[in-house]
Amino acid sequence: MTLTELKYIVAVAREKHFGHAAEACHVAQPTLSVAIKKLEDELGVTLFERGGSEISMTPLGVQIVAQAERVLEQTAAIKEIAKQNKDPLVGPFRLGIIYTIAPYLLPPLVKAMIERVPQMPLVLQENFTVKLLEQLRQGEIDAAIVALPIPDQGLLVQPVYDEPFVVAVPKHHPWAERSSVTTDNLKSETMLLLGNGHCFRDQVLEVCPEMSRFSTSGDGIARTFEGSSLETIRHMVASGIGITVLPQASVPDMHTTDGMLRYIPFVQPGPSRRVVLVWRKSFTRGVAIEEVRQALLSCDLPGVTMLPDEPLSES
Repeated sequence: MTLTELKYIVAVAREKHFGHAAEACHVAQPTLSVAIKKLEDELGVTLFERGGSEISMTPLGVQIVAQAERVLEQTAAIKEIAKQNKDPLVGPFRLGIIYTIAPYLLPPLVKAMIERVPQMPLVLQENFTVKLLEQLRQGEIDAAIVALPIPDQGLLVQPVYDEPFVVAVPKHHPWAERSSVTTDNLKSETMLLLGNGHCFRDQVLEVCPEMSRFSTSGDGIARTFEGSSLETIRHMVASGIGITVLPQASVPDMHTTDGMLRYIPFVQPGPSRRVVLVWRKSFTRGVAIEEVRQALLSCDLPGVTMLPDEPLSES
C-alpha cells in the first residue's frame, strides 16, 4: 500500500469517474486503474462498484476512503513540521480560490502580494469549494478563499469581507431605471443561474427558493437557465434571455449607463455572502497566512465591506 494509491482512491471517490480522477492526479487512466486494482487485491476488498457511467463506493470503500483521507492529511502535517526551520515567507504559497471570486479578486490580490512579499509567489488553483477543501486537507494547497457556509472540515477560518448581491438586467428591461428591488420581485422573472457545483448558485437559491422548486412543482419562478460562469451569464442577460443575481465585486460600476446591462441593488438588508480565508490547523507558515490576509484586506473591491477585526474561528 502506498500514499499514491491512497491519493488515487480519494480522487476516484471525489470525481466518481476514473478518467476524471486520472486527470486530477496528472496520470494516465490505465495507471490509476491498475494501481487501484492492485490495492483492492492487496486488501482483499472491492472499493468501487463499476459498470455505470458514474462510479459508486461499496460500504467498505466508504470507510477505507475516509481513513485514506485522514492518512493523507497527517502526511501533509509531517511535511509542515519539516518546514518549521525554513523562512515562512520564502517560497511559493499555494492558494485555492473559488470560480466566482477569482476573476475579480486576483488582479488586486496578486499586485498586493508582489508589493508585500515578492519572495513568496502565489501558485493559484481555481475550483469548486468542495474540491478546494479536499485539496486543502490533503496538503495539495496551503490555503483557500471561499464563501460561507463550508462543511465541517476541522479548518481554521478567518473572515475577510462581506459582499452584497446585486441584480443585473438588460438595459431595456422594465426595471432598468429602478433604484432597488426586493427578493420577492424575482419570483416573476426568468432567472439565469450558475450550474451545479457552484456555491454561489446555492446562495442565490437561498435568496429565491422558488427557483429550486420550479423544476418539480411548476409554480413560483417563471423559468430558469444555467450558465457555466458569471461572465457567460452576464452575456446571456445582455442578450435578453432573463435577469440574474451577481456578487457586487463582479460589477465595476453599479451606475454605468453604457453597455447592455443595468445593475440594481437590493432593498436593505439585502442578501450577501461572507468570504473567508481557510487553512489547516497543522499549517506552520502562520506568518505567510497573515501576509495573505493583509494583502486581501488591502484589495479595493466594489461594494464589499472588509473585516479586519473579525476573530479567527474553527470550522
